[in-house]
Formats: sequence, structure tokens, C-alpha cells
Amino acid sequence: MYIVKLIKNINANRNLLPLKLDQPETWHPAIDQALQTTRFYQLSKVEVIRRHFALLYALVERWRPETHMFVMPVGEVIVTMEDVLHIFGLPIDKEVVSDWIDSSHDFLVTQSFAIFGSKPQANSSSKSYINLSWVRHIRDTQSLDTWESVIRYVRCHIFCLLSTTLFADKSTTYAHAKYLPLLQNFDQIGNNS
Repeated sequence: MYIVKLIKNINANRNLLPLKLDQPETWHPAIDQALQTTRFYQLSKVEVIRRHFALLYALVERWRPETHMFVMPVGEVIVTMEDVLHIFGLPIDKEVVSDWIDSSHDFLVTQSFAIFGSKPQANSSSKSYINLSWVRHIRDTQSLDTWESVIRYVRCHIFCLLSTTLFADKSTTYAHAKYLPLLQNFDQIGNNS
């Protein structure tokens, strides 16, 4: 009874959860190939969960941040690295990403030119955050007629996934520049855990 009532309430107000992800799309075949090479293809397809408002709302209600667990009627449930592997298709036994990242404005500009091909549109209060609408604009205006434009599209797409899906926070407008070095060497993206 409680679940039925919850679903009716959620269907009445679908704006309870923000829509943080891009709409699912059909990609150019070269983008499919590049996303599979980087191992972000499956994560790109997870976006369809946004339509399951009742499920998402129920999970949000049952999350306990102090224990990092979901409290379910059958007991406590914790998300493991194996869950990340099965749900997102991302490797968990590759190179560990743990390094100090320079957060200076020069670092941001240098990395943005290397990854996106232009000077970043940064947050005025914190120079180490990049405007996601700017990244999406770069991604969506790629002509996809050369391998370099496909790589730039995929880098932009992965940057958005990192900041809105994997390491999401309350901001859906800006993402930290610390993810940029992970996208520098395109052939090595799939070798990171």
C-alpha cells in the first residue's frame, strides 16, 4: 500500500528529482567504437534510469549517508565495487587514480586546450570548476568528420559523465577540473579504475 501511494505521489510531481543526465541518444558509429574503447559505453547507456522516478525516489529515501548504506526492509545494503563493475561496466582492477591535481588557473587553461581545444568557461568564484553547458556545447557542435573530432566529442561526453553520474554532487552546472588529466591520453582512459 505504501509503495502504491508513493508511486502515485511521484507520478503527480515528476520534478522531485533533478534530471542531471543527458538524454539517451543514438551515436555515430565512430563514437560507439570510441566509447567502447574507453570502456564508458555501458555507463553512457545507464542514463535511461532517469525515467524510473519511483525507484529513484525510493532509493533516495532509504539512503543513510552516515553509514553509506541503503536501509531496506530485508536489511542493510551496501554498494560494492563489484556493483560498479556490473552496473556501469567500468574496470575495478586497473590503474588506481589517486594523485594530487594542480588547481591553478594556468592548469585549467592548459588542460582545457588539450582536451576541449579552447579556453574554458570557468566558475567566477572558483577557478578550478568548468561550466558543463560549455562542455556540452563543444561536444554537440563537433562535426564528427575526423577522428580528432570524434575523440573530442567522447572526451567531452566522458567529462560530463564523470561529473554528473559517477561523482555527482548538488551542482549540475559546474564540474571540477581534476578529471581533465584522466582524459589527456585517449588510449589510456580505459586503463583506469
